[in-house]
Amino acid sequence: MRDAGRGTTSRSVASVRVVVGSAVLVVLALSYAEQRAAGRGDLVDFLGYFTNLTSLSTGVLLVVTGVLALTGRRVPGWLTVARAVATACLLVVALVSNVLATGAGGAPPWVTAVLHVVFPCLVVLDWLVVADRPSLPWRRLWLVLPYPVLWLGVVLTRGRTDGWVPYGFLLPERGLGSLVLHVTGLLIGLLGAGALVWAVSGTRGLWPRRPPATT
Repeated sequence: MRDAGRGTTSRSVASVRVVVGSAVLVVLALSYAEQRAAGRGDLVDFLGYFTNLTSLSTGVLLVVTGVLALTGRRVPGWLTVARAVATACLLVVALVSNVLATGAGGAPPWVTAVLHVVFPCLVVLDWLVVADRPSLPWRRLWLVLPYPVLWLGVVLTRGRTDGWVPYGFLLPERGLGSLVLHVTGLLIGLLGAGALVWAVSGTRGLWPRRPPATT
């Protein structure tokens, strides 16, 4: 996998990524602090929500990507692929939060709005507009699946052992058929979102200078 070329990200774009990534990390910290104050301070449960875990991971990716660009260092290709996967996951977060699940673990409405609407929109807009990403090879589309599959495995195991799941549609008592249907739908949705992200990576975007294609 070839690295994205140095100098393909402007300082203004890099700075915005650092600010947005840092801001979502602050939002997550405030949300967790508020839940802890309300007696719901289990960090494992908090990060058990796909929205929270994905937002945390994406925020860190944005900060790291922005800092690398600001310091004139090369952004490795694997980091861009990770950002692509995060973008696909946030697309699913925005969809599922409005169709299958509501809220974010008892978070206040403004936190829910930031994590389910504002942040996903900003991340998707970044991927659409800023052409500092290589064209991703379709043979690597499968990379959108390992992270959510691992999350599902942990969540479903917890559902069977201690009875805790982050979203009602994953409750074991709803039956195996319902569970298989929802999990299959989620994975298909992730592949569909990933396909959109991969397709966009082959476009020029609106911001100048794209790196060489990933091989």
